[in-house]
Amino acid sequence: METNSKKINRKCIKIPFSRPQLDDDDIAEVVKTLKSDWITCGPKVQEFEDKFAEYIGSKHAVALNSCTAALHLALILSGIGKGDEVITTPFTFTATVNTIIYQGAKPVFADIDRDTLNIDPEKIEEKINSKTKAIVILHYGGQPCELEKIYSLGEKYDLVVIEDAAHAVGSEYKGKKIGGFGKLTAFSFHAVKNMTTGEGGMLTTDNSEFAKRARILRLQGMDKDAWARNSNGVPPWYYQILYLGYKYNMTDFQASLGISQLKKLDFFVLKRQRYSNIYDKCFNKLHEVITPYVTADMKNSRHLYPIRLKLEHLTISRDEFIEDLLEMGIATSVHFIPLHLQPFFKKNFGYKKGDLPVTEDVFERIISLPLYPRMRKKDVIDVATAVQTLVESNREINKVKIV
Repeated sequence: METNSKKINRKCIKIPFSRPQLDDDDIAEVVKTLKSDWITCGPKVQEFEDKFAEYIGSKHAVALNSCTAALHLALILSGIGKGDEVITTPFTFTATVNTIIYQGAKPVFADIDRDTLNIDPEKIEEKINSKTKAIVILHYGGQPCELEKIYSLGEKYDLVVIEDAAHAVGSEYKGKKIGGFGKLTAFSFHAVKNMTTGEGGMLTTDNSEFAKRARILRLQGMDKDAWARNSNGVPPWYYQILYLGYKYNMTDFQASLGISQLKKLDFFVLKRQRYSNIYDKCFNKLHEVITPYVTADMKNSRHLYPIRLKLEHLTISRDEFIEDLLEMGIATSVHFIPLHLQPFFKKNFGYKKGDLPVTEDVFERIISLPLYPRMRKKDVIDVATAVQTLVESNREINKVKIV
């Protein structure tokens, strides 16, 4: 998978692909914690967990150092192990699938739906066999998966369903927030996400035993963290190792940023939706551009704004389109390079081009445009105008010379 990308001077980029939205309140909250007597996993982490659980509508939230950690713990709590198979999407960041392999299980890719770009429930069912133990789904770009169909499959075949909501904080499925369905859901607070703690993640669940064990696993398998040992009357040096654990905890200064960001999350999502609407109106006039699919009964947090080019009507490739936007000062990205086409998965699991035709076709056409609260309305219009200009100057019909 080689590219011939030109070297672009970053100083020439007028509109970057993403920028975090941080203000003086966020900074003040972090500084306040840094000046306190506790900066690692302690009272602020607990406060963030409580407020996030309340926002999502789940009984428990466990703060972690990444969404990857949340996905890994979800698989551990679900009992996934060596010899098991886990069905998942190939159209995701590699962390979704790496965590399956951590457990010695085999990732089995099911093709995506051409409209939503989420894993296709019908393709999931085709992949289920006696070794299948779980389904890991991604709410692509913030668009919720068909949860009723997928959870029904879980019940029908006695399979665990784990939601990767790295893109979906603030999204809703039929009036209920993603993460609020009582199951295991993993969130990301990476710098590019809808809210951030710099790096960080959260695992939500209604299962009290899962939450209790996750808190132990995130701190090397110890029964009590340092904050608990200093506040519950036990000797501060005393602890017990109950499980093989990991270093997956969040710090208090990260949590303080999360608490501040959470207050503004709904506004961030609203701004993303407003900017997405501007894009929609501009691109709906272009026959050569497919805009993101949104259903009326779901709320899309609009983490991404991916367009797809109808290349059969253009004289330019997707990669050339990206390069031309860069030369115009606009940075974009591609979400994602299908995992089954990556060397590691081809070598170790035998995947090859042609295995997942919908995913492959979508990949050849897709571009993620800049979308974040720090953009100005003018920036959004400038991006839309640049896309429109490139489409109009590279239409297939332009090859025909009119005499």
